[in-house]
Amino acid sequence: MGFYGDVSRGSYLNKEESFMYDREKTFPMEDTCNEARIEFTETGGLVNLVSRRGVIIKLSRSGAVITMTTKFQLPRNFYLDIVSARIPMIGCLTQRVYPNDVVEARFLRLLSDKDLQRIFVYSTHRNHQNRTLDIYG
Repeated sequence: MGFYGDVSRGSYLNKEESFMYDREKTFPMEDTCNEARIEFTETGGLVNLVSRRGVIIKLSRSGAVITMTTKFQLPRNFYLDIVSARIPMIGCLTQRVYPNDVVEARFLRLLSDKDLQRIFVYSTHRNHQNRTLDIYG
């Protein structure tokens, strides 16, 4: 037992990280419907790279809401691939996992406007059906 009693160093850092992300600027979420895949490492004797499929239902420059089966232990950090828009390896931090198979995640970097427009062009949501991809921009 250290100087702080029962409070471990890990829980202090988690609270600090949470505070940091709560204070960070958030962007408004927009409805979308894109295929996604998350990838993460699973340790249990050997290190395995695990991949799970899901659908992004809300998206902003700083985060996403993903529906997927959460019958497994979702790690705190993972990579998000937006398959339909061909955008690979976006680093993510799990914010919340809801009981109805919805995962809320924050991106470790902001999406560019170009990537955001590309995602919305390939979305199957009715709000984005008239968007086109600017190939010259």
